[in-house]
Amino acid sequence: MITVAFHNLGCKVNAYEADRMRKSLLDEGFLLVPFEERADVYIINTCTVTNIADRKTRQMIHRARGMNKDAIVVAAGCYVDIRGREQLLSDGTDVAVFNQDKTRIAEIIRHALWERDLFVKEEEPAASPVSHSDPYAHTRAWIKCQDGCNMFCSYCIIPHARGRIKSRRISDILEEARDLSEEGYRELVLTGIHLSSYGLDRPDEGESLLQLIRAAAGIDGIQRIRLGSLEPGIITEEFAGSLKEIPKLCPHFHLSLQSGCDTVLKRMNRRYTTEEYAESVAILRKFFSHPAITTDIIVGFPGESEEEFEKTVSFVEKIGFYETHIFKYSRRRGTAADRMEGQLPDSVKTKRSRVLLNLRERDKRNYMETIPKGERLELLLEEPVQIEGKEHLSGYTREYIRAAVPLLGYKSGDLVTGLPLKSSDDILLLTDIHPGCRS
Repeated sequence: MITVAFHNLGCKVNAYEADRMRKSLLDEGFLLVPFEERADVYIINTCTVTNIADRKTRQMIHRARGMNKDAIVVAAGCYVDIRGREQLLSDGTDVAVFNQDKTRIAEIIRHALWERDLFVKEEEPAASPVSHSDPYAHTRAWIKCQDGCNMFCSYCIIPHARGRIKSRRISDILEEARDLSEEGYRELVLTGIHLSSYGLDRPDEGESLLQLIRAAAGIDGIQRIRLGSLEPGIITEEFAGSLKEIPKLCPHFHLSLQSGCDTVLKRMNRRYTTEEYAESVAILRKFFSHPAITTDIIVGFPGESEEEFEKTVSFVEKIGFYETHIFKYSRRRGTAADRMEGQLPDSVKTKRSRVLLNLRERDKRNYMETIPKGERLELLLEEPVQIEGKEHLSGYTREYIRAAVPLLGYKSGDLVTGLPLKSSDDILLLTDIHPGCRS
């Protein structure tokens, strides 16, 4: 049996696509092995969102070659779309697979094996199922609802790698979601490259993101619906009010910010102001009790002055995020920002990143401290963890707070509720545990 090792880089959409590729290979009789083991085929599902992502992609390609010089090394995804097949092949990759061809991965691998006179015996598909999500059975599953982006933010190469927006039909998504429910998954994460644009490419069909969320929430067995990253402009009173009426929706909203300064946002070609962003957050907090608001911020964008950066710091302090993901600006050839004057040195980016990292830790503590002590939190159990020398099961609340409970006979995939007790090693401990969903 031909052995295949996988390594995935990048976003949740990439993780989803990697899982689909794994499943197609399993169905065709290939044997999946850990990436650290010797394999006949190594597949790196690549990312190119930053220079660091590019470097990791090249490192994994070289690592695969080092583990078995005779192996077929495959690079798939965004790095391939940007660099091009010829460049990848000259870099030592044997097979380069564009994003649009990931669904044909088994066919492509078989052809590569045939060219080397390696024939795959016809065997029964491997019995072990593929995970659509975290490596723990029956917890959360990601579903890619759309691909591509039309925004062309000045720093972003992804529209060039993924193309224009393409939405899956609701019926297609629901069919996959029902299969996941039957497999025992309890939470669905609706994700995409630009989720807020879902349905806009097919306006005559009248399928919207809100319709999709409602339909997914109606699937038996699914207890939670979580949303991927949203643009602040989609948050209106009507939209938030409609979301509030969906009990299964998790009050965890990732609203992409990128900068807390209007002049930087304009240079980034972001289509909102800080005032509009703050209004979106206020709307969410109006309709949801204690929602977790998370975001992304880029520091060191071309021309970002100290004054502009301080405006970002002040805005972040004003909003009070639950969690902030901070990235140093990465120059990408082919983007508008690459041609801008005022490219900043890495030392400045690092200094500014540290400031926001310290603020992030403070904001997260502040959010945790404001959780009402008498409010029961719902926890979807996932994996065992040792806390203070005792076995616990950890998972995530609806707000995406990592929490844990004593074993008490529970298992991965169970839903329980409990009262906040204390935090230990960045995990919130719950007490007074009861089975079932929060009412």
